[in-house]
Amino acid sequence: MKYTNCEEMTVEKVFIEENGVYSIDCKAAVWATDKMHEDYHNAGIHINDADFLIENSTHILIVEYKNACIANAKNSKAFHPMEDKKISTIIRKFYDSLHYLSLLDKNKPVWYIYILEYPNGDVTTRKRLRNRLKTELPFSLQEYIGNGKRLIERVEVLSIDEWNADSEYGNFLIKRVLR
Repeated sequence: MKYTNCEEMTVEKVFIEENGVYSIDCKAAVWATDKMHEDYHNAGIHINDADFLIENSTHILIVEYKNACIANAKNSKAFHPMEDKKISTIIRKFYDSLHYLSLLDKNKPVWYIYILEYPNGDVTTRKRLRNRLKTELPFSLQEYIGNGKRLIERVEVLSIDEWNADSEYGNFLIKRVLR
């Protein structure tokens, strides 16, 4: 299916994450999608992508979701989000998601949010990870070039509870899927 503009895309209002355990409610979004991976695959390109894109009245949220605490999570004890390889993948997901937004003429300021649940994760480790991501994302680059143009305005690493409690992000509640 070819899209000529984002209005032709069917916008689902509630997305279920890949494990089928949690949902994110995007009814309050101006626009949202979880189809980036599918669209990249259908186009025959294999690049990294974030899980959800959510547009509110002022921003685009690029949302990456990882939950290593669910019952069937693979190698949850071996998951270490501070490993260089994991960080590199998270950074690539940001950059590769920008192509998608650009092709859809989504030009609002971007916030990159990494929702992260993993064994022994806490607010301190999430803040350390956020600080590390901030050094690898184009914050300093956009200060040196671009005449004020910004690729990113904010990066956050949050738990599900922190996401839901936030005055902005909480408009898109994440909750367990009832079975």
